[in-house]
Amino acid sequence: MTSPLQSLIASGTKLWLDSVDPDLVQTNRALGATGATSNPIIVADLLKTGRFDDKLNQFITDGLDDTAIAWSMTDHLVRSAQAVFQPVWEETAGNDGYVSFELDPLLEDPQQGPPHEERVRTYIESGLRWAQGHTNRMIKVPATPAGLDALEELVAGGVTVNVTLIFTDRQYALARDAVWRGAQRRSDLKQFKSVYSIFVSRIDVYTEKHVSQLTDAAQGQVGIVNAKRIWAHNADFWKDKNAPLAQEMIFASTGVKKEGDPAWKYVAALAGSDIQTNPPATNEAVEKSGRTFDRQVDHYPPSEVLSDIDAHVDFAQLEQVLMEEGLKKFADPQKALLALIAEKRAALTAAK
Repeated sequence: MTSPLQSLIASGTKLWLDSVDPDLVQTNRALGATGATSNPIIVADLLKTGRFDDKLNQFITDGLDDTAIAWSMTDHLVRSAQAVFQPVWEETAGNDGYVSFELDPLLEDPQQGPPHEERVRTYIESGLRWAQGHTNRMIKVPATPAGLDALEELVAGGVTVNVTLIFTDRQYALARDAVWRGAQRRSDLKQFKSVYSIFVSRIDVYTEKHVSQLTDAAQGQVGIVNAKRIWAHNADFWKDKNAPLAQEMIFASTGVKKEGDPAWKYVAALAGSDIQTNPPATNEAVEKSGRTFDRQVDHYPPSEVLSDIDAHVDFAQLEQVLMEEGLKKFADPQKALLALIAEKRAALTAAK
């Protein structure tokens, strides 16, 4: 009998895990997951468990400062997940089996971030550095002005990118065009792979708060409609580019945020193509749901719902608000990770 997650994968969805917890990576690999992604919140939550104190002690003994420990620990966890998914990368000739490594969110800190040109330069230098020597590591770059300006050079330099923090078609198109310019500067396209992470549920949180005039039928559907439209644009753009590997959308932020919504709301609506990076709890709930998932990614709500969304949602305003919120959610976890490492350092040093 086919399990719910197996039916999701059978519909055409690649299932990735929004975690690099070694235990969860193994569990979800067994459920059919073929990739994973990391961020500072995930790393901090893992360090809080105490499971990695021995590794922390090693880094402290090696004389690493807190920032270096944060990156060394991220690298360690991502490498561990990469090892699990490396066979997938090999079986698919580079079309799947990736783990995403997020570049420094503090570059986008509104208070402390460096000037634009320095941000761009740092994204390029650090992206090339953390990608070096890895086949199935994606470098996660945000769709901010500096991140977008770094993409062409990163891709031209052979880096596999995951462009994240995308909310609108405008951001997606800028990222895609920069990536394609970089790809065309390579000697060949054999290993050219890019993905674009469109955030879904955060958009519905926004419309609930800021676009109350939407009908009940349209409210809670904007994130889904937006993601499906961008998915369609992406599929259309790449169909004549002769890239051997799929250039795909990642449907991110697929955990529900509104009480009463079923845990599989976004999973079901976007089933059938490309990639979903689901939180562990979402995958667990989906697997327990008993549901069968089929292709819905190219099915849209009724025309009156689409018209209502088009009439009332200002996507330029939506992007501005969600990017401001997103950058705060981007930088604050990195600060919290560094503060946690300082606390762990003090406690571990005192215990010696």
